[in-house]
Amino acid sequence: MKKLLEFLGFIALVQGVAGLVHEFTDWKWGLVQRLGFLDGHELYASVALVLLGVALFAAAESRSG
Repeated sequence: MKKLLEFLGFIALVQGVAGLVHEFTDWKWGLVQRLGFLDGHELYASVALVLLGVALFAAAESRSG
């Protein structure tokens, strides 16, 4: 379970950072920009993904084994 939480945290963190990089540099990569229902809210979704990734890493650290 710890490895799964770490993996999901890594994916969320990478996608959140990719969304933030896209917002500030206009590089075309990441998943957040491709989701149509997030139009106009990409920055908030990216910050939420970064926070989710940090929370998943914290949850993985709190689990033993």
